[in-house]
Amino acid sequence: MCGQTTALLRGFPPVIDERAEVLILGSFPSALSLTAHQYYANPRNAFWQISSELFGFDAHAPYETRLAALQSHGVALWDVLRACRRIGSADSAIDPKSLVVNDFAELFAHYPTITRVYFNGAKAAELYRRLAPHSDLVHYQRLPSTSPAHVMRPGAKLAAWQAISRVDRERGAAGRSGSAPVDRASISSAAQPGEAGRRQ
Repeated sequence: MCGQTTALLRGFPPVIDERAEVLILGSFPSALSLTAHQYYANPRNAFWQISSELFGFDAHAPYETRLAALQSHGVALWDVLRACRRIGSADSAIDPKSLVVNDFAELFAHYPTITRVYFNGAKAAELYRRLAPHSDLVHYQRLPSTSPAHVMRPGAKLAAWQAISRVDRERGAAGRSGSAPVDRASISSAAQPGEAGRRQ
């Protein structure tokens, strides 16, 4: 367990603009991500490959180009935690006494167009459920972690993550009210076996 002598790690600001309708939340950046100052910097993490399949951009493009591609589709990135103490990258190594949650009330106030939040893995969903405010105006859904530690059959992660682009395709028919609110308990209801404690 981390002690008070372990440095308090600080995460990243959100990647977001006024077009944002979807917010993808991880738990906290991995050690590789913190070093690179990039979301999902671990090359074995499937996030960028999956995103490129969903939104039609080059997964190997420069980081800023990939971020711009997500934003052009109304997708924002952030993490549930603003800061914590942790040794290594595993979610299980996060000191539970050190958790500092991001200010989601302020984020949603500034970006009211966000109506859908997708959690990248079990830990992000669990931390949000415990620490962050719930909005009845927002649809919450947990997706399987893109971390290489969370093993699924080939194509299964991409199939699950297609929920994001599928809603976009159906938006014309459903309108903004097409996503029904989900209560706090349901955020973690669709558990992915063996997923807890894993991170990018």
